[in-house]
Amino acid sequence: MSHSPVRHDDVLHRFLIEGASVRGVLVRLSESWRTIRSSADYPPDVSDFLAQASAAVALFGGHTKVEGRLSLQLRGPEYLRTVFAEYRHPGLLRGLAHWREPMPVPLALRGMGSDALLAMTVETQPPGQSEPVRYQGLVDLDADSLAKACENYFSRSEQLPTRLILARHEDRAAGILLQILPGQAHDADAWVRVQALLDTLSQDELFDLPAETLLYRLFHEDGVRLLAEQSLRFGCTCTRERVEQVLRGIGEEEALAAIEGDAAQVTCEFCGHGYRFDRVDIAGLFARQSVPSNETPQ
Repeated sequence: MSHSPVRHDDVLHRFLIEGASVRGVLVRLSESWRTIRSSADYPPDVSDFLAQASAAVALFGGHTKVEGRLSLQLRGPEYLRTVFAEYRHPGLLRGLAHWREPMPVPLALRGMGSDALLAMTVETQPPGQSEPVRYQGLVDLDADSLAKACENYFSRSEQLPTRLILARHEDRAAGILLQILPGQAHDADAWVRVQALLDTLSQDELFDLPAETLLYRLFHEDGVRLLAEQSLRFGCTCTRERVEQVLRGIGEEEALAAIEGDAAQVTCEFCGHGYRFDRVDIAGLFARQSVPSNETPQ
């Protein structure tokens, strides 16, 4: 493997450890994570969980090669109510978190409550079908870290040994995933060996070494090979049309009740973009909704 002085931020790298029959993904996020973080004034511990979730969905998007959407959500009844991160093909990320004050410091994953869950959702659009296909898996958050909770998910859903490292450092997030190749004979000694090598990875190396150098340093004895890379960036799906659908869903009375002053202001929680609707706009939404189906809406 050749060495390169180039750092790879906001890029997903897929790789193969050939001698161990292990596949992997390496992700570093910088600008994409900073944009996600900028949507709210997150406390440090909440920011840590959201950064790790953002790195995780990027890893899983690269791992599954999903061509639709893949989301990870932590849900709980206690202080950290929701952490949501989404990967969308080709390489678009977004995320948010909801929490309740006052929070304990430090905030542990188990602090989300005894009924807390990790939900992994994949949505794809099969060729020739009008409706997307949606799959969801749920596991209890019975783990000390998000990485360990995700490992538990893969153990139950794919029944393949999986290791993850997820981290945030200052204004960057990163992660690395290793998994036994499906359909291959499981070499238990090789799996123990690559995990032991992964455990030698320092935070500085995870964030700062070029991908080729990092992987060579860890796994060169087993013949590691980069397979592909994909750029990553923040991407939001909000549009005025989507907000209009939400307003129609809550009904005209509630939509009008949302008006403060001379207009209702709807702000996207993911990107912070605001959409303004005055009384004429809202009346027009429901007037269009009442047009008979055999007429063309204006």
